[in-house]
Amino acid sequence: MTSDDKKPGGPERRVDPKLLESLVCPLTKTSLDYDAERQELISRAAGLAYPIRDGIPIMLPEEARKLDER
Repeated sequence: MTSDDKKPGGPERRVDPKLLESLVCPLTKTSLDYDAERQELISRAAGLAYPIRDGIPIMLPEEARKLDER
């Protein structure tokens, strides 16, 4: 068992770095920061964290976590 297998949700999937470079926040059109540990794309301008599920960024504001939430 690898360390990734011990994380909730199973093994961590890698996101294509070229994809990350081209994605922007759908609300503010600003760049996103990648949080590999939490598997989220962070929009500081919008105050949202978009989840990455099975290696796929979910860029829907209604699916995003507000940054003040833990």
